[in-house]
Amino acid sequence: MLSYKFEISRYIRDLEYLVNIDSGSRDVEGIAKVTEFFARKFSEIGWKVKEHYFDPTAGPCLEIVNSDKNYYDILLMGHMDTVFETGTAAKRPFAIKDGRGYGPGIADCKGGLLAVFYVLSALRHEEKLNHLSIGVAFNSDEEISSIYSRPWLEMLAKKSECVLVVEPGRANGDFVNKRKGVGRYRLEINGVAAHSGIDHEKGRSAVEELAHWILALHSKTNYATGTTVNVGVVSAGTAVNVVAAQAKAEVDVRMYDPAEAQAVEQVMRDLAAHPRTSGVTAQVRGNVTRPPMLPSARTLELCDAMEHMGAELGIPINWTATGGGSDGSFAASLGIPTLDGLGPIGGGFHGPNEYLLIDSIEPRCKLLYRFIEYIAENSKNSR
Repeated sequence: MLSYKFEISRYIRDLEYLVNIDSGSRDVEGIAKVTEFFARKFSEIGWKVKEHYFDPTAGPCLEIVNSDKNYYDILLMGHMDTVFETGTAAKRPFAIKDGRGYGPGIADCKGGLLAVFYVLSALRHEEKLNHLSIGVAFNSDEEISSIYSRPWLEMLAKKSECVLVVEPGRANGDFVNKRKGVGRYRLEINGVAAHSGIDHEKGRSAVEELAHWILALHSKTNYATGTTVNVGVVSAGTAVNVVAAQAKAEVDVRMYDPAEAQAVEQVMRDLAAHPRTSGVTAQVRGNVTRPPMLPSARTLELCDAMEHMGAELGIPINWTATGGGSDGSFAASLGIPTLDGLGPIGGGFHGPNEYLLIDSIEPRCKLLYRFIEYIAENSKNSR
């Protein structure tokens, strides 16, 4: 029988404290405050905490362990950074209304981080982790594609039997076991400026060339395979009466099949090598920043086990695929069984109405507790 006792009032107080700290990906000071909170909390229950500084423009990352073993039966992942600008927390601080908690980063992913602490603290108190090696990785650059922490996360994942990611549950309560890969690219096209009325024929329009690129790239969207290509940011020209000498664009690519990203990259290489507009040149920078997260056979076994636990606890378990990125993709691409979306349920991510369902906090914590307990019961405790 589940012995876990959850103190929702304490959790809410801690959640309010965390949400009211600005911790955008470039807010080094704010992330340091969130780091200090979790470092102190885990140290107080006897866990070993190490801070990592991978770049001076990013906040610290936390590596937290309960043993000296060089492997993890479970690695829990979450991120301390948000997408919001400094000052957002003061403009719309933590609030609860109609059963929903509001505030920047409340669901993505501060609610999940806090759940990790409360669950592991309870498991330790109940002496359920005596023969289990647990690792916790909280990074500070997830919202900018983990550009600094990725090698560290992959190193930890390689030492792990399974990875649990506490990104928020979907708005309908679904958990996640499949995600699209993410590619990000920057285009720069250079032409020749000229007066649009007097010397139009002497100009070489970078805008005209970019138009060809946009049409060609968008044509690679394929909903049947789950591939989407979006030219989302465009800038060009200096004045309406000047043939544009420069155009820039940012491109987002999402895919389940890595070959689809390679096909999009080939389109860009072909366009750069053979411009459609005479006299222009083009450069492309970027790559696939997150590989697809695809469930392995072992992942599906763990999904099935969690479904049984959910039935025992009266918690519906449904698995879904999503186009949003997650650090779970790094672990899954290495062949490590990875379950995602284990945090409390939320919605409106990255927007002013981001929310977390208060009634989902305790059930999701109980499920995470039971799953880790299950791993402990079934661990061979050997390598």
